[in-house]
Amino acid sequence: MTQMTQEEIVSNTKTVLQGLEALRVEHLSLIAGLSEGNKKDPDKSDIVQKNIDNIELGLGEAQVIIVLASHLQNVEAEKQKLRTQVRRLCQENAWLRDELANTQQKLQASEQNVAQLEEEKKHMEFMASVRKYDENQENEESVEKSRSDPVVELFPEDEPEERHNMSPTPPNQFANQVNAGYEIPARLRTLHNLVIQYASQGRYEVAVPLCKQALEDLEKTSGHDHPDVATMLNILALVYRDQNKYKEAANLLNDALTIREKTLGENHPAVAATLNNLAVLYGKRGKYKDAEPLCKRALEIREKVLGKDHPDVAKQLNNLALLCQNQTKYEEVELYYQRALEIYELKLGPDDPNVAKTKNNLASCYLKQGKYKEAEILYKQVLTRAHEREFGTIDGDNKPIWQVAEEREENKLKNRENTPYGEYGGWHKAAKVDSPTVTTTLKNLGALYRRQGKYEAADTLEDCALRSKKEALDLVKQSKVAKILSSVTSEDVKRSRVRGGPENDSYDDDHRRTPKS
Repeated sequence: MTQMTQEEIVSNTKTVLQGLEALRVEHLSLIAGLSEGNKKDPDKSDIVQKNIDNIELGLGEAQVIIVLASHLQNVEAEKQKLRTQVRRLCQENAWLRDELANTQQKLQASEQNVAQLEEEKKHMEFMASVRKYDENQENEESVEKSRSDPVVELFPEDEPEERHNMSPTPPNQFANQVNAGYEIPARLRTLHNLVIQYASQGRYEVAVPLCKQALEDLEKTSGHDHPDVATMLNILALVYRDQNKYKEAANLLNDALTIREKTLGENHPAVAATLNNLAVLYGKRGKYKDAEPLCKRALEIREKVLGKDHPDVAKQLNNLALLCQNQTKYEEVELYYQRALEIYELKLGPDDPNVAKTKNNLASCYLKQGKYKEAEILYKQVLTRAHEREFGTIDGDNKPIWQVAEEREENKLKNRENTPYGEYGGWHKAAKVDSPTVTTTLKNLGALYRRQGKYEAADTLEDCALRSKKEALDLVKQSKVAKILSSVTSEDVKRSRVRGGPENDSYDDDHRRTPKS
């Protein structure tokens, strides 16, 4: 006998099943005829009943065979699916190996160039100091012209939760923008992590195909109108945004917004996050009037869901204020910043970094209106608070940096040889890497002093800011080198334990492995 295929077995079983069913019906009619009238024959009835029992047994076995065949088909389909996933995991594992090799090469090249970069940095700092002293000799006309250039903003890269600069999004910021208000589902987490890793390195030629492939798979398996599809659209939109492809990113976010409103509801935090990101894109393209209602709707959702005094509401108020500031709606800007400041002070305390940031933003608004006194008060509040945290209670011998600067301004005619900058309390140490607000405030208040003609006070603050920036850069460089070395070492240990490399979770997790900054 030739071996029958699974399809032939199922087909023959169905044919037998039909025959047995017809035979069972025939026997049932026979036993009914034998039971009628005076023609009862016990022997024949017993034989017919046994045949019926055997027929029903055969029917049951045939049905079991059909069910087993269906189960085998499902098992085979699942097997093919798993094989596809294994191939994808192997491909992504190869990508990770390539990334490790590239990282090791970059580390070696960086170590070789450190000495040369240090020399170039010193030269550039020297040239910058020369230009600074040249600028101090300019006439009043050039000083007045500088009024058209805004003072240093607290976070010049922040444009409603976004950045003005063209560098890739830092990994933690990218993750927050994607995850805001909506947890990344398990099956997307690893892909989410890989995309963030590549996008933060500017590897868009890898990140974009990954997103598109995952989006295509999701739409095939779950349909277009699924929350996971919206999440994937949001991730791809942020990658496009980093490439300055604002139109493509806006189209994707509009699509994601429609899906999230339909599946999660119009008042879900994820809808607010998408609205905010869409408003940012409009703002980057100068469409402030189109961006403002989107930002306001995001604010309404967060107020309704989180409460009017939630820190996320304050963050949205800051974003809305920035949009209004670009439209010179200064009265609204002041109201939004003041309300955000009240929320931060109430919920997070006066020492929270967001309090100082918001004060800087509000001061910037005052400067644009020529309200120098109000701006100066806010800058001094930030520096005074920082001084108290770093050096203790203020008294005659323990003065904040702005008081030292003003005293130097008052005494510049009496004493031409003022105390060297390095002797006013080591104030540059207060502007540490984890406190960029202090450095920014020093620059802002220094620029304000310069506008008012207080050049000695301005020099004092600007020199302090320059010192703090130098220390910050040195510490950042040290921490980055240590981080790269530790990450390379840990990956080598993992690879030595598992020959196949780390298990790829590209299509799964919410938070990444520690990425490279």
